[in-house]
Amino acid sequence: MSVLDNWSDWKNFLGDRLNQAEHSGMEHETVNDLAYQIGDYLANQVEAKNDQEKVLADLWSVASPEEQHAIANMMVKLVNNNGSR
Repeated sequence: MSVLDNWSDWKNFLGDRLNQAEHSGMEHETVNDLAYQIGDYLANQVEAKNDQEKVLADLWSVASPEEQHAIANMMVKLVNNNGSR
């Protein structure tokens, strides 16, 4: 089973990665840029595994680059308090 199969597992996985990045000193802007790159890769290369991912993929497909950055930034905020820490 992949972390992409379950929305809660996916958010926890992202939260763990975000916590690791922050504790290693990665700047907020760099985190947001990476979130955008990951979002773009997932939207274009990976099939959505659940309803939430399908909604995100649909939003990403119609969004301008600026809106895609906003979606990525919101995902960072969403997972900021998730993860095992």
